[in-house]
Amino acid sequence: MIRPLNIKDTQQLLDIYNYYVLNSIVTFDDEALSLETFKEKITRINDDYPFIVFEEHDEILGYAYGSKWRPKPAYKHTVESTVYVKHDALGKQIGSKLYTELLSQLKAQNYHIVLGGLTLPNDPSVKLHEKFGFEKVAHFKEVGLKFNKWLDVGFWQLKF
Repeated sequence: MIRPLNIKDTQQLLDIYNYYVLNSIVTFDDEALSLETFKEKITRINDDYPFIVFEEHDEILGYAYGSKWRPKPAYKHTVESTVYVKHDALGKQIGSKLYTELLSQLKAQNYHIVLGGLTLPNDPSVKLHEKFGFEKVAHFKEVGLKFNKWLDVGFWQLKF
């Protein structure tokens, strides 16, 4: 079931996120976030943007949200999208289900552009974005350093 974020979800969401912080390149955070820091982050996002979770049998298996692209007023119709799926629940189309709902909500809120920023290489995330009609619009080389490796970032764009 997909539903809106409830602040009681914070620990489960943090567990999903911190797994990726400590074990992957998909986020450029390099230290596990504290519960308080993460709670502040998701509360701030949820105040202004859609934030949804995928729950099954009282367990959160993924989440997605929109967030501010850049702070200047002219960017107010552009939003960045984020999707995380619990590492042991990958391959169950949870990311696709979350993206379907998130994009529907963002479109209903009259956003014009949705951007997805991806650490590269990341074939599953590229395929997810392109499945929904996102097109690659930028590729920044070696802009992040994690696990002693320089990493590229690409941006995919969807226009409503």
